[in-house]
Amino acid sequence: MTGTHMIVLPGGGYAMHAAHEAEPVVDWLGGLGVRASVFRYPLNARHPEPLDALRAEIRRRRAAGARRIGLVGFSAGGHLAGLAALAPGAGPDAAVDFAVLGYAITSMETETYRPARLILLGEDADPELRRSTSLDALVTPEAPPFFVWHTAEDPYVPVEHAYRLAVALAAGQVPHALHVFAHGPHSLGLGRNAGEAAIWTTLAEAWIHEQE
Repeated sequence: MTGTHMIVLPGGGYAMHAAHEAEPVVDWLGGLGVRASVFRYPLNARHPEPLDALRAEIRRRRAAGARRIGLVGFSAGGHLAGLAALAPGAGPDAAVDFAVLGYAITSMETETYRPARLILLGEDADPELRRSTSLDALVTPEAPPFFVWHTAEDPYVPVEHAYRLAVALAAGQVPHALHVFAHGPHSLGLGRNAGEAAIWTTLAEAWIHEQE
């Protein structure tokens, strides 16, 4: 994918970076011929510090010659990827061209996943702040394409998060793919040996190449 760079954002509830959602994902993308790197965003930090840091990384990659920027985020990293793609305030040099979200936290208005919300927004976050960091509330018709996958059994980030985002994307007529697999825990990463959910990488490969 000439001129495309993908930034991988591992999960970890905004408290850690899950190793299996970092370099192994870069290696997988490299095998597809896609240039990629891991970005370890600030942890235990309040919004908008992680978002500002990611946007600075996007600008850096564009300055280094990336023509298109894609994001791959898992869980809390998926939430950050969605914020970077959807939140207002990014200039053209920090724009996201497409995003892949795995079992992502999409809403800060639900009571799940509470630990990540407390880290990012604090105990006393008002309704306006919670809504302004909920991906479904940020979708506009100008949003970039999304690939969203989740498992129906996820006990930590309920599949409702994927549905909320997908409904908003559909309402905005934003190009997107949604894949919900019947079985599988949270934090699957590449999903190898995970039964049906293991095919998410095959599905995503075809979709990513469509974004060239």
